[in-house]
Amino acid sequence: MPKITFNRVISLLAIAIVAFVIGRYFYMRPGLGQEEVAPPFSATLQNGQPFELQQLRGHYVLIDFWGSWCAPCRRENPGLVNIYQQYHGRDYPDAKGFEIVSVGVEENRQRWERAIEQDGLRWPYHIYDEASSLRFFDAPIAQLYGVRQVPTKYFLDPEGRIIAVNPSLAEISRELKQAQSN
Repeated sequence: MPKITFNRVISLLAIAIVAFVIGRYFYMRPGLGQEEVAPPFSATLQNGQPFELQQLRGHYVLIDFWGSWCAPCRRENPGLVNIYQQYHGRDYPDAKGFEIVSVGVEENRQRWERAIEQDGLRWPYHIYDEASSLRFFDAPIAQLYGVRQVPTKYFLDPEGRIIAVNPSLAEISRELKQAQSN
C-alpha cells in the first residue's frame, strides 16, 4: 500500500510541474502576434524630445524592449548595433528606411542611460519606460505590448504591422536584406 501512495505522489508532482511549465510558457508569451497592427504610443525620448510611434510609419521598425539589468539584453546589444549600422540609411523600394526604437523597462534612469552609452546604442529612439516592479513589468508601454520578459522584440513593416515577434538578429537581417531586393 505505501508503494501505491508514493507512486501517486510522484505522478501528482509530475503533473504539477508540467502544468507549471505550460502555464509559464503561455503567461510569458508577448501579448501581440504577427499581422497585428502595433499599438500607437507617445513617449519622451532620452534627449527630451516628444516621440510618437506613428512618426516612423513608412519605415521598417524594430521595437526592442530591454533592460540595463538584463544580461541577455546586454549581450544582444552589439548585434543590434551591427544591424543598425548595416541597414539604417539604406534604400528600400517600399520603405523610407530602418529604425530601432529601444524601450528600456527600468527602475533606475541613470543605470539605463549608462547602459546606452556603454553599449554604443547610437540610434535616436531611446525611451525610458519606468516600472515600479520589474517582477510584473508594469511599465506603461510594456503593458500596452503585453511584455512580460525582456528581451522582447516586435519587428514592424512600413504600415506598422507586426512582421515578427521575437525574431533572432539573423532573421531581422534576412528580412531587411530581402526588403532591399524587392
